[in-house]
Amino acid sequence: MRNPWQEISLDDYENHMKLDSVMQLQTLDSMMKEQLNDYPVSSVMILGVAGGNGLRHVPTDRISKIYGVDINPRYLEETVARYGYMGETLECLCIDLCENLEELPQADMVIANLLVEYIGYEAFQRVVEKVSSPIVSCGIQINGEESWVSDSPYIHVFDGLDKVHHQIEEWGLEEAMSATGYVLSRRAESPLPNGKKLVRMDFKNFD
Repeated sequence: MRNPWQEISLDDYENHMKLDSVMQLQTLDSMMKEQLNDYPVSSVMILGVAGGNGLRHVPTDRISKIYGVDINPRYLEETVARYGYMGETLECLCIDLCENLEELPQADMVIANLLVEYIGYEAFQRVVEKVSSPIVSCGIQINGEESWVSDSPYIHVFDGLDKVHHQIEEWGLEEAMSATGYVLSRRAESPLPNGKKLVRMDFKNFD
């Protein structure tokens, strides 16, 4: 069975995410800027990179390798087109994170924004164990009373995602990461205009 993310066009996804009533593309861009600059790392893996939102903030004087991972090859083609100026610093990998983990390289830091929702806690634990990063920074969506997909003219584009969506909670992610050897080290939240919020949770492995 094809993953529904392989069927959603990048234009539809980004046009939905940047609506004034949604504001997730802009909020995630700001979150990524902070994530990329908060730690003295030289390699970063971005899981669910899509079209590369936030990559414009990569401090290329310090970070020498960015791995952009996504299940949709067309998303990665657009990422390369947009950020080709980064040269060999940017390496895009088309990987199903529920299947082909042996292809994942090691990185100093993992960034996973709105990613755990689509693979679940257990698959994310396996990814984290494989990549062996001392720092993992996650952005998750807290829905409040709203549906997990924000209302917009593009809402039906996402109908197929019910098949892969997992409801992620702060406590659940913290438990899953603790079981994998990670401790919550930072938390911040960004309110969204429709009552939802994005919560950033950073974890460190002190082993």
